[in-house]
Amino acid sequence: MTAFVTEIENNQFDQQVLQQTKPVIVDFWAPWCGPCKAMAPAFASLAEAYQNQMIFTKCDVDINTTVAERYGIKSIPTLMIFQGGTPINSITGMVSQSVLEEAIQKALAGEASPAPFIVN
Repeated sequence: MTAFVTEIENNQFDQQVLQQTKPVIVDFWAPWCGPCKAMAPAFASLAEAYQNQMIFTKCDVDINTTVAERYGIKSIPTLMIFQGGTPINSITGMVSQSVLEEAIQKALAGEASPAPFIVN
């Protein structure tokens, strides 16, 4: 974990993600997930680059099953971007740093992509 990425848990999710004024990106991952580990350096690099504009968090789905179930996380890595407590974009699977950065830039520009999930 870097200084620019916060690990969040079930009991902190609402406060650290949904109640923020800045956009928040959540990396739903697990320590055993190869693609999750492969994406970690890109995520950390973008967290440092965009630290003043967006909050970067990681949520271990094995430990935080309540949050994972709440957002229908069935595959990892899944990255979700939240704005004003609402998910505005979701990326599932391993993607390049440039694809992830494009999603971040769109979120910062106020462009939402319909997220393919249902929040209970």
